[in-house]
Amino acid sequence: MSRAFNFSPGPAALPESVLEQARDELLDFRGTGLSVMEMSHRSKEFLEIAEQAETDFRELLSIPANYRVLFMQGGASLQFSMVPLNLLRDKPSADYLNTGSWSRAAIKEARRLCEVNVVASSEDSNFSHIPALESWKRSSDAAYLHITGNETIGGVEFHDYPDTGDTPLVADMSSTLLSRPLDIKKFGVIYAGAQKNLGPAGLTMVVVRDDLIGHALARTPRLLDYQVYADGDSMSNTPPTFAWYLSGLVFKWIKAQGGLDGMAELNARKAGKLYAAINDSNFFTCPVAEENRSWMNVPFTLADESMDARFLELAKERGLVNLKGHRSVGGMRASIYNAVPEAAVDALVEFLADFEAQQY
Repeated sequence: MSRAFNFSPGPAALPESVLEQARDELLDFRGTGLSVMEMSHRSKEFLEIAEQAETDFRELLSIPANYRVLFMQGGASLQFSMVPLNLLRDKPSADYLNTGSWSRAAIKEARRLCEVNVVASSEDSNFSHIPALESWKRSSDAAYLHITGNETIGGVEFHDYPDTGDTPLVADMSSTLLSRPLDIKKFGVIYAGAQKNLGPAGLTMVVVRDDLIGHALARTPRLLDYQVYADGDSMSNTPPTFAWYLSGLVFKWIKAQGGLDGMAELNARKAGKLYAAINDSNFFTCPVAEENRSWMNVPFTLADESMDARFLELAKERGLVNLKGHRSVGGMRASIYNAVPEAAVDALVEFLADFEAQQY
């Protein structure tokens, strides 16, 4: 069997060695006679899996002791509600930066629960950049400031994060977490769906500072309260055990690649190659401002959009799959997360050159 080069935005590529280990352990996990999918989340074997996964995750990100790591369900989209429910306290409003589709989704949900002050927006430029920090109009009494670290659809990414002082900084990092080192101390809350760089769909990681736990609004449902998960070691209900196990294998794999320094070096190189190919082309164009271009999601358009279908057809014949852009923006998008090998980017760069040559 020949595996394709998978540029899917999520669920995304997983490391082959992780898939192979999961395959080998699928029917009998380390002599238990059970699959991880079959064992109790309260069993000694699974508790060891869970504890090791958290240890490795903490080590990768150098997470300080005054932060809790929660293994949750519901995707990043559930956090659009959980963040205001847990962080508003007695304040009526929160600040949000609007940089794309996922920012807009977070803002829409937050407006169900509180007043939202949009500190800045790049919507008038088709979300092609991140508004300059000096243009942000922050509230003096906001409960928190919410940003989206990487817009998966638009390919706009923060490469440095602001210091927000006493206002907790909250970041949706679904498509950038574990792609490079990160200063956790800058943030009050980080959340991420696992299905980009962390593991398979079904698991959501939340890193939350201790002082932001235990203050949920009175109307907050029990399973939307961070305190409940913190008190129950993320097992206040049955967690997504197999996704937790697989993510733990991915954390081990990242450590074996040189940790986040190693991933940063690889990801910068992959993105550099692909953007260089697009920049040097007369047929392909990236719509994102160069200073805000994502390492993880590279959108590009063809000079003649009538060739889109042919491009995707020929790409598939070469084993390059899931390159179609999001339905809301069109064009193409190559998602080159941690587990996408450099060989995949090299093959895509070669294909771009060959396809362009056929047009002239």
